[in-house]
Amino acid sequence: MKIGILTGGGDCPGLNAVIRAVVKTARTSYNMEVLGFNDGYHGLITNQSRRLGRRDISGILPRGGTILGTSNRDNPFKYTEVIDGQKITHDVSGRVMDNIEKNGIGAMIIVGGDGTLSIANQFYKMGVPLVGIPKTIDNDISATGVTFGFDTALVTATEAIDKIHTTGESHHRVMIVEVMGRTAGWIALHSGLAGGAHIILIPEIPFSYDAIVNKIVKRSGYGKHFSIIVVAEGAKPKGGNVVVKRMVEDASEPCRLGGIGNVIGDIIEKRTNIETRVTTLGHIQRGGTPSAFDRILSTRFGVEAVKLVNEKNFGKMVSLRTPDIVPVSLEDAVGQIKYVPADCGLLETARLMDISLGE
Repeated sequence: MKIGILTGGGDCPGLNAVIRAVVKTARTSYNMEVLGFNDGYHGLITNQSRRLGRRDISGILPRGGTILGTSNRDNPFKYTEVIDGQKITHDVSGRVMDNIEKNGIGAMIIVGGDGTLSIANQFYKMGVPLVGIPKTIDNDISATGVTFGFDTALVTATEAIDKIHTTGESHHRVMIVEVMGRTAGWIALHSGLAGGAHIILIPEIPFSYDAIVNKIVKRSGYGKHFSIIVVAEGAKPKGGNVVVKRMVEDASEPCRLGGIGNVIGDIIEKRTNIETRVTTLGHIQRGGTPSAFDRILSTRFGVEAVKLVNEKNFGKMVSLRTPDIVPVSLEDAVGQIKYVPADCGLLETARLMDISLGE
């Protein structure tokens, strides 16, 4: 049997570990051939692929990124290309179906976030045998306890907050750290707690500028002349909107968030006269060596995905239900963003630790 694999959406630590696990398990345990498609769905549309063997996966376990390349564009059902000098967007899913057949692919393993897996679910409904693997640093895919990539992004953000903490204390400044997460606050909440932030702002709880300023002034009143604020890129004030950095027309997620940290910083300086600095971590959260947790989770996901293919248990996504990896319906897993719930224990922990959530 020949299986195909692609990695779609934004890159994250652990993708190479998944590829390695899929190739080793498929070839060694089930005598399957593995074909890797380049740059996400673009490779399936243009039929760009390569066979993956032991030499290809040697040494990639600790490497960030993906040896196959990835793309957060190239939706086959809304594909943009230039034809006769005209830029058009149309459905090229038929090309994908043809290329899968031409290559003799018996099943696909699709690695990605909600957008990539939603597309995979559409192809499954069209008859493509496939299994999904959840990936995103944002940890916002429902039906799994955690996605790989999140732990490494969390470690990166926490280390940055630790470094910024000492600078803020030395210079008596308010230090704002803006982290990724889109419309979910998992990275901000976890890294804020781990990094000892005094204010944590997440998309799920619209914040009040008065609450932020009052917290900073209160800290100054008892001799703490610095404050650390961790803000998610999708956070917004009560009655306000998210800050959009730019729009990307042909992307699966055209709205690119970013800049809320600077908005908050300007208002804090005007209202408190305390020097405020903003650090936007951006894409460094996506890169680097995956943590031990992410390497293990990625490996387990890859192994279980191949097992599902061998069992012909298609239309599923592998999911962490601690301590087990279990298959869940791909239909149920996609299209539902996993937000920080109002009854999340970490929110209670933050409040009891006198951390302001901007309420």
